[in-house]
Amino acid sequence: MGKIIAAASWDKQKYFFEPEFSSLPESIKEEINIICVVMAQRLACTFLMGFKEDGDVYFEIVKPENAFDFDEIGADLEIKSLSKEKEELIKSLKVWYLYKKTAKL
Repeated sequence: MGKIIAAASWDKQKYFFEPEFSSLPESIKEEINIICVVMAQRLACTFLMGFKEDGDVYFEIVKPENAFDFDEIGADLEIKSLSKEKEELIKSLKVWYLYKKTAKL
């Protein structure tokens, strides 16, 4: 799908940040951390944030095994709300990613 920036797991109580993106400003890394942890807690899932090849930011939910009552519609609505609320951050991340990608060529 692309490159994962960060992920947080509700059931394992763990957080991961991809070292490849460590050159992001600290404030942005903190905001990504908060987004992933809060969404994982809110949705009781593993929440991932990443870059597609074209630089678009994506959010992905991995629901826990045996979570038969997982609210997928509610989760989709939460992601849409998050995307709207963090629109500026998402645009900035895309510009940063495309710049870094072309700078390496």
